[in-house]
Amino acid sequence: MSLSSTDPITRLRSVVHQLRAPGGCPWDREQTHQSLIPHLLEEAYEVAEAIAEGDPELICEELGDLLLQPVLHAAIASESGTFDLDKMAHVLTEKLIRRHPHVFGDTSADTSAAVLNQWDAIKRTEKGVTHEPYLNGVGKGLPALMKAQKVQKKAARVGFDWADAKPVFAKIREETAEIEQAVESGDPKAIADEIGDLLFSVVNLARKLGVESEAALASANNKFVRRFHSLEEKIVEDGKSLGSLTLAEMDAVWDQVKVEETKD
Repeated sequence: MSLSSTDPITRLRSVVHQLRAPGGCPWDREQTHQSLIPHLLEEAYEVAEAIAEGDPELICEELGDLLLQPVLHAAIASESGTFDLDKMAHVLTEKLIRRHPHVFGDTSADTSAAVLNQWDAIKRTEKGVTHEPYLNGVGKGLPALMKAQKVQKKAARVGFDWADAKPVFAKIREETAEIEQAVESGDPKAIADEIGDLLFSVVNLARKLGVESEAALASANNKFVRRFHSLEEKIVEDGKSLGSLTLAEMDAVWDQVKVEETKD
C-alpha cells in the first residue's frame, strides 16, 4: 500500500496502517476495539447533527471522521489476522446481495414494508433461528430513545400498531395521569416506571408522525442551549449575572429571546 496511491480508499488505508505501525502515532497505536467504542458513538452523533444542520461540506467532513472508525478497526484486526477492510467489504457486499433478492434475484418486493419483512425473514433463516422471540436483539446497544423507536417499528411490521397518531395522544394523556398518581403515592419505582411509559408513548407519537425521536430531542437540546446562551448574554449586558434574577424575571428574558429568534 502506498501513501501516494490515487485511489482515496487505498490511500486512507495506507495512512491508517502507518499511524498504527512502529514509529507511528502513539495515540493510534494504543487504540483497541474496546477503547474506540466511545469515539465511534461520538462520530455517529456528530454525523447526525451535521445532517440536521443541512451543511453538505460539514456532512462530508463528519462522514469522513466516521469512516475512519471502521478503517481503524480493520487495521487493528488485520494485525492479529482476524479480518481486514477487504473482508469487511466482502462480507457486507454478500449480505446486501443475499438480502435483496428482489434486486439481485427473482423475488419481488414492491414496497418498503415488503422489503423490511423479507429482510427480517432472510436474516432469521441465515442465523438458523425459527423460534426466537420476534423482538430479540432489536436495537441492541442503541440509546434508549432510538431503541424504543426501532422496537416499535418492528412490532408495527406485524400489525401491532395503531392506524394513526390520534390514539397515541390519548395514551400520552393516560400516562401523564398515571405519573401524577404515582407521585401522590410517593413510590419512587412507580414514578420511574410511569415516566418510562410516558417517554415510550412520546416516542410512539414521534414515529407515527414521521419524526426520529433521537434527532428531535437532539435538536431540542441544541435549541435550549442556544437560547440559554442568548438569555445569559442579555442578563450580562444589563450588568447582572446568572442566578441573580428570579425565575419570573428570567422567564421574561427567555420569552424575549424566543421572539427575537423567530424574527430572525
